Amino acid sequence: MSWNQSGLKSTNSTNTSATYSFSNFVQKPIEIYVFIDPLCPECWSLEPNLKKLTIEYGRYFTIRPIISGHLNALNNDKFDKPKRLKDIWERTAKRTGMSCDGDLWIDNPVSLPWIASLAIKAAELQGKRAGRVFLRKIQESLFLNKLNISEDQVLIQCAEDAKLDLDEFRSDLNSTSAKKAFQCDLKLTKEMEVDYIPTIVFFNQIVEEHGIKISGLYPYEIYVRVLKQMLQQDPIPAEKPPLEDFLAFYGVVGGKEISVVYDWTMAQTEKEMKKLQLKQKVEKIPVKYGSFWKYAK
Repeated sequence: MSWNQSGLKSTNSTNTSATYSFSNFVQKPIEIYVFIDPLCPECWSLEPNLKKLTIEYGRYFTIRPIISGHLNALNNDKFDKPKRLKDIWERTAKRTGMSCDGDLWIDNPVSLPWIASLAIKAAELQGKRAGRVFLRKIQESLFLNKLNISEDQVLIQCAEDAKLDLDEFRSDLNSTSAKKAFQCDLKLTKEMEVDYIPTIVFFNQIVEEHGIKISGLYPYEIYVRVLKQMLQQDPIPAEKPPLEDFLAFYGVVGGKEISVVYDWTMAQTEKEMKKLQLKQKVEKIPVKYGSFWKYAK
């Protein structure tokens, strides 16, 4: 989930709340813990709302992904039941618009799910942004490309795509530091009594008060309402960046993500992307459900 928006700016010249680079604030008042499992289709389906929230209000918060393991009933003991997992993934894809190709569990099942979680913590040792970009590459490999993300060659390719230091990543993959970081995430999940993923917990780092926990997927407006409640103010959302800037920053995005961020219908999104496709600015990625697009650099 590549949620760090540093460097992606609004073009709005009148709304002063939107003229800042998201990296200008050393201390942002809100910290958001996002408890996820890289193999969870609902966590993948949270991406459109997280992107929009970060673009509109990212100047007020930082996001901290927490790798929580396989908490949901569908993940607890179902890795030996591929047909059930396939059905769950594809129902999620149809419901949310974020493609999850359940054929993975028939054709190329993930053999050791915890290895991907450990790899994410290894990537985070190269920085928070590096970890988030690597996580996104892991999710794309899994949900779009049907790759077994517990295999070394897949993890190394994701690390290369995320522009990590490959020697450092290989070294960290089996390091004590990565294992301790993963154990810390699991401990935090237990301490915060998170029993379903995705779960988001909002904290105000300036005002001492309890956090607000949201378990499961909700409409975008719910997350905005909670953020405003935590801020104790009603901030103006930043304007959206130009579409090409958005695509260039993320590299690969889903039609659903574009639709949510820009408040477009899926039909309008498809129309705008086809215009860019004709200009050879983007390539359409063949997926089982919906559409995904890759920016042509």
